Amino acid sequence: MRKGQNPAKFVDSVAKPSSITVAVLNYIPYLSGFYSDSLQVLKTCLKSISNETKLDYDLLVFDNGSCREVQSFLFEEKINGNIQFLILSDKNLGKGGAWNIMFTASPGNIISYADSDIFFHKDWLTKSIQILDSFPNVGMVTARPYVTDQEFLTNTLQWAKENHKVKLTSGKLLPWEVFSDFLLSLGRTLEEIKLEYDSNDMFLLKYQDFLAYAGASHWQFTTKKSIIQKFLPFEMNRPMGQVNLLDDRMNKLGFLRLMTHEVLADNLSNSLDKNSFDLVNNKVDSKKTIHRILDIPIIKSVLLFLHHRIFLAYYNR
Repeated sequence: MRKGQNPAKFVDSVAKPSSITVAVLNYIPYLSGFYSDSLQVLKTCLKSISNETKLDYDLLVFDNGSCREVQSFLFEEKINGNIQFLILSDKNLGKGGAWNIMFTASPGNIISYADSDIFFHKDWLTKSIQILDSFPNVGMVTARPYVTDQEFLTNTLQWAKENHKVKLTSGKLLPWEVFSDFLLSLGRTLEEIKLEYDSNDMFLLKYQDFLAYAGASHWQFTTKKSIIQKFLPFEMNRPMGQVNLLDDRMNKLGFLRLMTHEVLADNLSNSLDKNSFDLVNNKVDSKKTIHRILDIPIIKSVLLFLHHRIFLAYYNR
């Protein structure tokens, strides 16, 4: 038998979520080896969102089956009011599986997605939304310019070339430091980056006094919930390696894929060690020589293969 009345019946109003949801996807299965610094990277990512986002937003974090220490940290952040919506999965659903839940659960009309290794700069969200609102039929806006696959730019460039209100400029528009810093964070060698720099042009669009580069990417983007839901559900049969499906489908449906013309986000990858700038400027000391050795293609390939097999042996049961 019920004892008394439910106090919730007497609540006159309820809180409404923000119209903007910043959604972060995290996966740290253990805190050693490749992932030894990943918890600090995650903390840095969340702190940069808090420090550099001036607009009102709710933070949603989806943890894709991380270890106990990481999920405990996220739970404490939720208790302390730093995370508004927290979803803890007991298994890795892959990026597509996580997206299906995140983009459905996000309450905001605007969703700004990020992997958990992204470091944001001042007003990144404000400037991303300015592009989203100022250009027509925008599907996604990434807060950093870099070279993207041109096969995913076809509809964006076609729109720019056919619209007389758009000024389109192409060439080596990014400074070498900006171009190389991002690719170094992905583990590319200087030789690979120089080849890519020589082989690719950037495309800058000016429309209604707003500048944006052609291109965007699945690792960080701002979009409208009404748009991203057109692509649900994501059916990816591997945890990684198929994320370009979003870029491809967004392009094929004719949505513009754009990037800010300023660097408003960095990829930290799995470390807070910022030695990429030193490599670009040839300031390599003896401590960093090991990084050059590890970048030798045959050594890199063997070690990555061994890491992959060990990971599967322990965590793909």
